[in-house]
Amino acid sequence: MDSSRRRILQLLGLSSLALAAKPVFNAFAEEEHGGKAHPIIKENDNALKAKQWAMVIDTRQFESEEDLEPLIEICHKIHNVPHLSEKRHEIKWIWGVHYHNAFPGKAARFLSEEVEHKPFFVLCNHCENPPCVRACPTQATWKRESDGVVLMDFHRCIGCRFCMAACPFGARSFNYRDPRPFIKEINVKFPTRAKGVVEKCNFCVERLAVGQLPACVEVSEGKLAFGDLYDPESNVRELIRTHFTIRRKQTLGTEPSVYYIV
Repeated sequence: MDSSRRRILQLLGLSSLALAAKPVFNAFAEEEHGGKAHPIIKENDNALKAKQWAMVIDTRQFESEEDLEPLIEICHKIHNVPHLSEKRHEIKWIWGVHYHNAFPGKAARFLSEEVEHKPFFVLCNHCENPPCVRACPTQATWKRESDGVVLMDFHRCIGCRFCMAACPFGARSFNYRDPRPFIKEINVKFPTRAKGVVEKCNFCVERLAVGQLPACVEVSEGKLAFGDLYDPESNVRELIRTHFTIRRKQTLGTEPSVYYIV
């Protein structure tokens, strides 16, 4: 039997095992998470609260990839995201892409030069109807009931990558290698991951828990806004109400919580 066929059979076997184990894993996950909290996050009295956290990105203020660098750098630094030179092993929580990649179904036939070449800031969309949550057999990925943030328990992840297949935004990365040797300076306040684990943006829930905005929002100098989507008086609702905004692949029904002013 050649190696490629053997590999396919192995993956099918793992998929069957994961699906068979789902009811058992779900029972433990519901007991531990209850959809309400994260096992490593402890809130204090200053914790920021929302019914559904959302982000608004003002694309007009991003001129080049250099404008994205401070946002990416601070996010990856505090969350122990490794820097891997091989593209196929790359781990990304937030990054920049061209308009055609971010909005494949919205591209006009003749785009302005400015829109076509400027970077669009992308990340996990923390969907209100997240397909990744339904796909995960162990509930390593779940949506927090208290504020709608889609989270991951890295210890529960079995590396099946069903969530990656289910996510229409390509917002998840898989650790093909042990990431720890590729972290320049480890932040001991946030967990590192292991080989074989999926990871993604978490809307900085560890910062929200102590009264701080997401790190990328804090350093964006007004390019990003963050607030409660269901509070009519929130800053994000004001921006959505007074500007033309679009969302990525919104026709799929996932209800992304990231909006773009264009």
